[in-house]
Amino acid sequence: MTAKYPEQTPVTALFAGSFDPFTIGHLSIVARSLPLFDKLVIAVGVNDAKKGAMTVEERIEAIRQATADLAPKIEVTSWSGLTVDLAKKVGATYLLRGARTAADFDYEYTLATINRDIAGIETIIMPTLPEHAAISSSVVRELSRFGYNPSKYLP
Repeated sequence: MTAKYPEQTPVTALFAGSFDPFTIGHLSIVARSLPLFDKLVIAVGVNDAKKGAMTVEERIEAIRQATADLAPKIEVTSWSGLTVDLAKKVGATYLLRGARTAADFDYEYTLATINRDIAGIETIIMPTLPEHAAISSSVVRELSRFGYNPSKYLP
């Protein structure tokens, strides 16, 4: 007798953040997660109350360029509001988050618990590679602000 398995539906994940800018640490999370999903939606958060170093359009374009060789599994968009609402809109069944430190993990764990509670969506927290643990968007912005070239931390 042959077992019958339910038809598999494509698995979509949502990777949301400010990405101001999108770093090699972010790109590493994206590339390492792709085997887990059929589609990955990268969403650039819009916060009108917060002036970023780059416009939303510039961030989207930078991410598209950085992930061009990983297409067609990737879609890049922007969003404003709760991440779980965007996840529903794009059909994501998972949220993807990166964690550089134990403090990052604790924060992401709390969000994952709330997101599961309010929307029934699971979160996959992927640790950064050790060589990327010190890289953050805020560090890159700070280096730039003081005249240092942060290009080695950018895709």
